[in-house]
Amino acid sequence: MRSTIAAMVFLPLSAGTLAADTFSADVWADNWFEMRIDGVQVAEDSVPITTERSFNAESFMFDAERPFVIGLVAKDFKENDTGLEYIGTGRQQMGDGGVILQIFDAAGVPVVTSGADWQCLVIHSAPLDESCERHLDPVAGEGPCTFMDLDEPVGWDQAGFDASAWPSATVFSAHAVDPKDGYDRVAWVEGAEFMWGPDLEQSNTVLCRLLVE
Repeated sequence: MRSTIAAMVFLPLSAGTLAADTFSADVWADNWFEMRIDGVQVAEDSVPITTERSFNAESFMFDAERPFVIGLVAKDFKENDTGLEYIGTGRQQMGDGGVILQIFDAAGVPVVTSGADWQCLVIHSAPLDESCERHLDPVAGEGPCTFMDLDEPVGWDQAGFDASAWPSATVFSAHAVDPKDGYDRVAWVEGAEFMWGPDLEQSNTVLCRLLVE
């Protein structure tokens, strides 16, 4: 188990963004995230998703020129496409996810918080039948252990992508997510909420996007 708040390196988007503003961000995810601005990665969780109980917060800075699109890839740990963890042990179970974030401008004013104004598409969901969790020999794609797995849509994290059919992020309470290490080391602003796909346990990989005007 590891708990960190990492001061990540400053990542300019390109040499041509001379009119870009500087932003600072805090992200806590269960278990892992990657953030992109207009399709360019600006941060990635420093703790590998394969680390047991990889709960941590990341703090970092980036440059962006408004308007810009935030693309957030969020993943909960799963051993395989069954969607389960601790397979074959007494702890075999469906994992649960959740992510919360906040972004400030150079003056320290909050400009973005996670919440229902984001759009989130689930691209991996498993198990589709929850009875898989109790299966003595769970095999992905067999019996109750079916799953849904999609590729990332091309250009989903960039301006011009049509996300009109994407659902809004589902908002959860802190009690439902039960955040662990790292969460309480960040002073979260009012309005920052936990978001995810529609199901904390079955939604394993979620793509969330937001246009910042």
